[in-house]
Amino acid sequence: MPGIFELLKKDSASAARRGRLTTRRGVIETPVFMPVGTRATVKAMSPAELEELGAQIILGNTYHLFLRPGMEIIAAAGGLHRFENWNRSILTDSGGFQVFSLTGLRKMEPDGVRFASHIDGTRFFLGPVESMRIQRTLDSDIVMAFDECTPYPATRQQAEKSLAITTRWERMSREQPLNDGQIRFGIVQGSVFPDLREQAAKSIVGIGFDGYAIGGVSVGESEPEMMAAVDAAAPHLPENAPRYLMGVGTPRQIVESVARGVDMFDCVMPTRLARHGSAFIGNDTIPVKAGRYAKDFTPIDPQCTCYACRNFTKAYIRHLFNVGEILGVRLVTMHNLHYFINLMRRIRTSIEEGTFDLLRREFQAR
Repeated sequence: MPGIFELLKKDSASAARRGRLTTRRGVIETPVFMPVGTRATVKAMSPAELEELGAQIILGNTYHLFLRPGMEIIAAAGGLHRFENWNRSILTDSGGFQVFSLTGLRKMEPDGVRFASHIDGTRFFLGPVESMRIQRTLDSDIVMAFDECTPYPATRQQAEKSLAITTRWERMSREQPLNDGQIRFGIVQGSVFPDLREQAAKSIVGIGFDGYAIGGVSVGESEPEMMAAVDAAAPHLPENAPRYLMGVGTPRQIVESVARGVDMFDCVMPTRLARHGSAFIGNDTIPVKAGRYAKDFTPIDPQCTCYACRNFTKAYIRHLFNVGEILGVRLVTMHNLHYFINLMRRIRTSIEEGTFDLLRREFQAR
C-alpha cells in the first residue's frame, strides 16, 4: 500500500538504514537520491535518460508550476506525470521555500503568505489549504506540508516564532484531503537550535504524517550546524517512516546524513554544477571546461560507466563548452546524475553487506 516503509537492514556501527518505500507508482529503494525537476523537467535530461540512469523518483516545484504553466493546463493534461511523461514517482514540495525567498515581495498572514509573482508581479495567496489543493491537481505521489523555511541567520526568538507558524500550518496541511494513494510528509524546522529541532520533531510526529523531512538546512549555515540539526531531529522521528533531508547536498554530506538515519535526499548540485562545466569525481569536482583539458583524451572518470564516460573524452566535452554547444552541458549532467544515483546504490549495498563504515571512512578521509 502507498506509504508503507519497510526497514530491511540497520547498520551496526551507525544509524544508517536500508529501506523500501512503496508509492502508487512502485517501490523506492532507500537511501535514495531524487533529481530535481523544478519546472516539470530535470534540466538537460529526458525522462527516458533518467530511467536509464536508474532514477526512481524526481521532484517537482509547487510554486513554479502554479505560476507556469498553471493548474488549468496541468489538470487538462491529466496531472504532472502525464504532462511531463514521467511514469515513476514524483515528490512535490509545498512552495513554502520559494515564497519565503521572495524578500520584499511577500506579506505574512495568519493562514499563509500573500506574494507578488517574480515573473510579472501578479499578486497571489499561498497557504496550507492552497498548497494542498495545488498538489492534489499535480497529483504527485509524495506531497509536502506547507511550512515556513526559517531564514539564516535567525535569533532564537525569530526561530521560535517561525516554528510556531510552521507547526500551525502543518496541522492545517494535515487536515486537507488528498487524492487516493497520495502520501504526505511533515517538515521539521527549528533553525540551528538543537532543542527547537527536537521540539519540532516531536510536534510533527504528534500531528502524524506518512514521512518526515528535515527542512531549513543548507540555507547558509555551516556544515557542523547542519549536521547538528540532523542529530537533534532524526532520533525523534519514527523508525517505521521515511526520513528526508531537504536540499542536501555534497556526496560527503549525504554519506554523513545516511549515517545519522536519513533515507531520502534531493539537491540541484548535480545539474547546476554541470551547467558550469564541473563534473563529480570521488568526493570532489573537476572543471572539465578548463584549458588544461584541451588535449586530455581520457574520460571524465575512467572508473565511471555513464554514457558520457563510455563514449567521450574531456577534450571533446571541453570543446563543446568552449563553443557553446548544449551537448556539453547534457553530457556532464548525465555524468553527475549517474554519480549521485550510483553513490546511493553503493550506500545501499554497503549497508546490506555490513561495510557502510568502510565507505563512510573513505569519504571522511578525502
